[in-house]
Amino acid sequence: MRFEVLVVDDHAIIRDGLKKILADTDDLVVAGEAGTGNAALEKVRERDWSLLILDLSMPGRNGLELIKLIKSERPKLPILIFSMHHEEQYAVRAIRAGASGYLSKDGDSELLLPAIRKVAAGGMFVSPKLAELLATDVSPNIHNQPHTLLTNREFEVFSRIVRGISLTAIAEEFSLSIKTVSTHKSHILVKMNMATQVDLVRYAIERNLLDFTGE
Repeated sequence: MRFEVLVVDDHAIIRDGLKKILADTDDLVVAGEAGTGNAALEKVRERDWSLLILDLSMPGRNGLELIKLIKSERPKLPILIFSMHHEEQYAVRAIRAGASGYLSKDGDSELLLPAIRKVAAGGMFVSPKLAELLATDVSPNIHNQPHTLLTNREFEVFSRIVRGISLTAIAEEFSLSIKTVSTHKSHILVKMNMATQVDLVRYAIERNLLDFTGE
């Protein structure tokens, strides 16, 4: 059986790299690609795919909400997230949203093909780190981690605020009004019981939730 893979990433070098890697296999082939969230949705609607390899951050629709939207269109489509964000940032939320696996781009390259094959075959790919995070996610001490109380949208806003991205830029990225983003920020501070943006940054650093990938 040959699995036909759809690769969605805004970096052409990543798409080309995956095509070359899969071209050397007998059971996997990149049969389609897209560079934006909107293009990804169009490709998903065109036909059935064996697997979607999806970056989390792209122009147009992106992030966790895109996973949910794709799964609403194609509930049986396996999704493997391939992201620059470390597992601590998004892995658990991606699995909750409907992904079947999460792989960091700066992780062990030897895990890539096994992860693709496992998810394409209908399984779940869970790295040791993700397994640990999932276990923590369902533990009784979950509320000791206030960021887990945030909605997906609030978490995406939070992740950008702590990286120093302005509310105006966040609003433009998500096609929201400044007022809506400001409201999200207020809710984040209340839910996490913090007073200032500096408190949020300190919290993110302490829990390894801060990165500067700039995806």
